[in-house]
Parts: sequence; C-alpha cells; structure tokens
Amino acid sequence: MPYDLGRRARAGIRWAGAGSRRAPAGSRRDRGQVALEYLGFIPVLVLVALAAVQIGLIAYTAQQAGTAARAGARSASLDGPFAADCQAAVSGWLADGTGCTSAGLGDEVRVTATVVIPSVVPGWDFGDATKSATMPLDH
Repeated sequence: MPYDLGRRARAGIRWAGAGSRRAPAGSRRDRGQVALEYLGFIPVLVLVALAAVQIGLIAYTAQQAGTAARAGARSASLDGPFAADCQAAVSGWLADGTGCTSAGLGDEVRVTATVVIPSVVPGWDFGDATKSATMPLDH
C-alpha cells in the first residue's frame, strides 16, 4: 500500500524531507549557547595575551640591560661618561628607569646596568633586569 502524504497533511503532521531547514523542536532552547560559550572564553584569551606581552617585555628589558652594560663598560674602559652612555644605549621609553654603576677591578672595569621592567597590569611589580659587563682598561 503506497504511503498517503495527503493523510499526513490532514492530520497536521509536517513532512521533514531532505531539504528541510527546520531544526528539531528541542534545539530552540540551545540558540545562542555557542555565543555564550565564546563570551565566557574571552577573559581566558585576554589573560593569555597579557601574559605573553608581559613575558615579551621581561625578555626585551633584559636584552636592553645587557646592551646598556656593554655600552657603559666600553665607555668606562676609555674613561668616558659611562653613566650617560649606559643610559643612552637603552630605548627611550626605558631610559628613565635605567641606572648604571661602575667598579674598578685593577686592569678591568665592570659596569652593572639595572633597568626597571615595565608592567602591562598597573600595580604589579616585576622588579628590575640587571646585567653586568667587564672590559679591560684601555689607557
């Protein structure tokens, strides 16, 4: 006996064929769930991004401290203004938080540069990056 589509229509039953776009009745409550899950994950993504930027700043500051120590030691070995040369070797936005000290070691001079590590989160202190360089005196 062939299936009677007319009888289904008269009974109020809808036919959901292959081209139907209608979702099952239980999924109406699930609308927007994926969007809410993404919104809940955004703070985690922001925290990971801030941590990555902070780690990059720490590494960059340590590199700048090493550059400042070498420049200061080179200048001090030639009896130059090592503190000014040390501070000039650092990027402009880090120069205000840079300090350099010198120590004579007989035929050598050691310069230690200290650069304040900037923070992406106000109020958090990551300390200083300190590097030293030693060069022979050139008189």
